[in-house]
Amino acid sequence: MILSYLPKLQTHFLLPLKPKTLKTHFNPSLLPLTHFRIFSLFSSLSPTLPTQNPKSPISISQQSDSDDDDVDVEEPHIEVSIDKLFVPPETDISSLTSSSTNTKTGWSARILKGSNIVLSKYASNAQVINAEFVKSSVATEACPNDGLPEFALVGRSNVGKSSLLNSLVRRKKLALTSKKPGKTQCINHFRINDSWYLVDLPGYGFAAAPGEVKKEWDKFTKDYFLQRSTLVSVFLLIDASIPAKKIDLEYASWLGQNKIPMTLVFTKCDKRKKKKNGGKRPEENVQYFQELIREFFEAAPPWIMTSSVTNQGRDEILLHMAQLRNYWLKH
Repeated sequence: MILSYLPKLQTHFLLPLKPKTLKTHFNPSLLPLTHFRIFSLFSSLSPTLPTQNPKSPISISQQSDSDDDDVDVEEPHIEVSIDKLFVPPETDISSLTSSSTNTKTGWSARILKGSNIVLSKYASNAQVINAEFVKSSVATEACPNDGLPEFALVGRSNVGKSSLLNSLVRRKKLALTSKKPGKTQCINHFRINDSWYLVDLPGYGFAAAPGEVKKEWDKFTKDYFLQRSTLVSVFLLIDASIPAKKIDLEYASWLGQNKIPMTLVFTKCDKRKKKKNGGKRPEENVQYFQELIREFFEAAPPWIMTSSVTNQGRDEILLHMAQLRNYWLKH
């Protein structure tokens, strides 16, 4: 079903520049051409492979970067066509369809397991050494002002934000989890390795809170997105165990309209619905969501499949955050 109530967006998912360059309300046409090229999305760079049909799936081994040997489960897999890959700048992807390696750098491109994201040379220092809660805020101006880059986690209430955050830092209780939706009610900053932040934001949707309170959450969350100059990217969490929800598509649309960098994180990919009950597998829901969102965006956004139960996608998210963060710091 095509959702006609969402506007067709003539935009790209953008990679932010340093705070001194990014303005809250900017007009791309006013930027010098050289700046706009740096500002463009990783995957807006069109990779060309002369011997490969860009719309056909590529057969490659997506290697996992997890060092866990205690989890033995069959993880869902989706084939990705070349034109739907998220390709970082300065990244040669010719090795994806051959066994060649860049002779100058000794590096060959590969796709992060369970995603459409190509790993770049910027993906370094991804491991979490230490993590600590810093503060909760209800206004953007009250957030930490040390200038460190940060990644925001947001999603529908009960989508698994706090569980994912705990999985990323390998600590069970860093962020409080609850079976009762709406537990997170502030902008919560967690400092990682004393060099960057993970930010847990209030969930949207069916949180059991008064209407006025939910409006206030929505207001300061969106103000944070629009005003926070150190925000590298928003990680929008989508429940892959159920079909696409209108509210998730609307939220993704709002982020795109406001040119806020976004990565889709599909959660609960370990849940296997029974076909006889009409349920769909997580990978089917992931593909369907992408089909819907493709109607409203010119470029495919980066996405990753995850599970806080099996830790699927944990190391892939950290590698993706590392390459975004290091590119942001350099430019």
